[in-house]
Amino acid sequence: MPNTAPAPLAASIESIYRYPVKGLTPEPMPAVALSAGQTLPGDRAFAIENGPIGFDPAAPKYFPKIRFLMLMRNERLAALRSRYDEATGVLSISRDGAELVRGDLASEDGRAAIERFFAAEFADELRGPPKLLAGRGHSFSDVARKVVSIINLASVAALEEMIGRKVDPLRFRANLYVGGWPAWSEFGLMDRTLAIGGARLKVVKRIVRCAATNVDPVTAARDLSIPETLQQNLGHADCGVYAEVIEAGTVTRGDVVRVEQATLL
Repeated sequence: MPNTAPAPLAASIESIYRYPVKGLTPEPMPAVALSAGQTLPGDRAFAIENGPIGFDPAAPKYFPKIRFLMLMRNERLAALRSRYDEATGVLSISRDGAELVRGDLASEDGRAAIERFFAAEFADELRGPPKLLAGRGHSFSDVARKVVSIINLASVAALEEMIGRKVDPLRFRANLYVGGWPAWSEFGLMDRTLAIGGARLKVVKRIVRCAATNVDPVTAARDLSIPETLQQNLGHADCGVYAEVIEAGTVTRGDVVRVEQATLL
């Protein structure tokens, strides 16, 4: 039976990631300044629309992930290596060390170059012309709620034992990876507050995993059955939790993660 008791104090942030373009390469970060009620800045700031959805960049709103190119259905995205230069606004995409396309996402020509690439590369998987979308301050997250995703590395290790194979934690495309918690203890933190660096976050939801986690983030092979393995062993397909930032502050790799005491009513 997995341990779902509240996690102990001896835990820390092992790594921090954001994903500038939904479905593309993660960007490691040494530190991040979190704002209350927001996702990581720049996380899923762009997405590739898979057929027209009526997205309005002046009034951005949530759309489900199936409306975009994404790993659950378009695993070949994992074979691409993208780099977004925030200072210049340039996105470059390569494969096997060779650059395939680059474009300034602030310019019409740059966005068109990226869109032509996806139109040619994913022609058989598109429901209409692909369009690179962005909305000021908007995150194309898998959920409508503005949250930070957290993975317990001990839970990934427990999953490896179930599968009998190495499981790259990046399959879960989380923002914060925590070391030091017992496996599955994150599920005992629902509605609890985490103090990390100068920020405070409230755990609000378990993350139900989808077929995107079956895709190897390096080879792009759909080579595991993670949701099914979780369901067979634990009776659910959850791994990781979402948290809302309730107090702004900077989180740095190596920061201690403290679970605040619950308030007695």
